[in-house]
Amino acid sequence: MDPPDWSLWRPSPLTIGIEEEFMLVDPSDWSLAFRSDEVFDAMPPELRGRASLETHAAVMETKTGVHRSVADAVAELANLRAALVEAVASHGLRAAAAGTHPAALWSDTAVSADSRYQEMAESMRVLARREPTLGTHIHVGVPTPGAAVRVLNGMRKHLPLLLALSANSPFWQGRATGFASTRVSLFDAFPRTGPPRVFSDYADWAESVERLIRSGAIADPSFLWWDIRLQPHYGTVEIRIMDAQSAVEDVGPLAALVHSLARLELQSGTLERAAAEVIEENRFLAARDGMDARFIDYESGGQITATAELERTLAACQPHAKRLGCDAELAMLPSLAEANGASRQLAHARDGDLQAVSAALSRAYLPERRPLVEAA
Repeated sequence: MDPPDWSLWRPSPLTIGIEEEFMLVDPSDWSLAFRSDEVFDAMPPELRGRASLETHAAVMETKTGVHRSVADAVAELANLRAALVEAVASHGLRAAAAGTHPAALWSDTAVSADSRYQEMAESMRVLARREPTLGTHIHVGVPTPGAAVRVLNGMRKHLPLLLALSANSPFWQGRATGFASTRVSLFDAFPRTGPPRVFSDYADWAESVERLIRSGAIADPSFLWWDIRLQPHYGTVEIRIMDAQSAVEDVGPLAALVHSLARLELQSGTLERAAAEVIEENRFLAARDGMDARFIDYESGGQITATAELERTLAACQPHAKRLGCDAELAMLPSLAEANGASRQLAHARDGDLQAVSAALSRAYLPERRPLVEAA
């Protein structure tokens, strides 16, 4: 049987591209502004080509082009942010990024008028009418479908560390949740989320997805919202586990880690052996505790701190980062680990003023700005 057309792989070298979701906020009270259709329609054509609507009408997404280096991808992302700040300001709005809006309520939520998201709302029903969640998605180009499955399988065990580093949603419905990334638990209400299973080869993956498409369960592979997924049309592995980052300076280290890990797994001759239940538990611990998490060690079965796991991962990634030209960005990860987005938001909200947190998220969105405040 011939493979379905949608599964034909578009070969790509080890490139990188970044997608990030951002929210529209009203500076009069720093609440969400459900005006994405209006903002998108008024964008200049060159910016509209890099932006798209999202499920909720207060959220949009930007995407960079395809780049050979992390530095170039992040530079374009910074330029996109600067252009977006100007575009939304003409509507009296501000842009901001985090895993969740600190004080949004589901009762205020509006779904985008875009046909894709109207259909999704009909399918997801109440699940689509919750508070918006926002992520940073990183695409890594790989040359063959077999290589893509090798990276997909191998990257699964790194998902908890990526979540711990990027955790940036400690507030939900106006209160602290005790989680560093509340976004993950909220988004998990959707079907087809979380870590994917291990696939034996590309045919196994394609047959599994085709079964969902043929049955009418999904329209195409973009309705798989796993933490990591394959995108045959682009020839990429897309890592989706990370919360949206408030400052562009924090995207670079995460992108460098993803790019380096992909090369590490691409060249690894070992089979994926991390148990699904261990990955799931570590993912929960990362969402709850961020970089304070104590993971289950895949090697010994004992405990390992997230910091120690980062040190071990950085040591394995450094030769690959050097070959990819992102070793400078990778070297910034320990600083992000000491004060990620969640810890900064919590430090900024010590007086309980979540409007001030939302305002600070907006200020942090501007390129060349350090996000919020350093944790004490």
